Amino acid sequence: MQAHRIKNLFAAIARYYDFLNSLLSLRRDKMWRRETVKASDVKPTSKVLDVCTGTGELALAYTEKITADGFVIGSDFCFEMLVVGDRKLQQPVGAVSNRTTNFLAADTLILPFLDNTFDVVSVGFGIRNVSDLEMGIREMTRVAAPDGRVVILEFTQPINPLFRSLYYFYFTKILPFIGNLISRSKDDAYGYLPRSVMKFPDCDALKAVMEQCGLTDVHFYRKTFGIVAIHVGKKPKDSS
Repeated sequence: MQAHRIKNLFAAIARYYDFLNSLLSLRRDKMWRRETVKASDVKPTSKVLDVCTGTGELALAYTEKITADGFVIGSDFCFEMLVVGDRKLQQPVGAVSNRTTNFLAADTLILPFLDNTFDVVSVGFGIRNVSDLEMGIREMTRVAAPDGRVVILEFTQPINPLFRSLYYFYFTKILPFIGNLISRSKDDAYGYLPRSVMKFPDCDALKAVMEQCGLTDVHFYRKTFGIVAIHVGKKPKDSS
């Protein structure tokens, strides 16, 4: 799907996005984000960039671990999604502080940051929406600091045959029906979700792409019977 169509699709469902993520994942989405933050080995002073941040849920999960000496930036090319995220910063809860977090409109394929800037560059459920996967990961790698981490949380395809059959029925039939009904999507936004996942590289193939983009020590963790996976790669220390 072309980039402008994806942008319009997400703009139309922005106000329903968080509610449906929680509902359709059976409330597992927050756990997946917490485990992504943990896998990132983030420190209180880390500088974090979360690309394709959407409404900022993963960015805010990082914010809970960051002190005033570090910061988190969430970037996305869909302004309507960022508006929802920005509202969350106006009402910080618990450890979440708007002093350490900002949202920015930016295309992941052309990030407006200098090389070697961030300790962690993450993306949660967004890299499959980037029109050029390799270019997107190369941009994430470019702005990561030497010895920094590039972290990808994304849907994948379960490997257990029995569970995969049951999951595919839910993922391709029930989820799109409920999602489109509640969001009133005229563009079949929640039909696009399973189609994009089916076309996305599996865990080993994504690992290979990350390595092609210059990352080392790439490994991944499957979660919830292989519904999602967290990939983590390091930028070499001698990168410049």
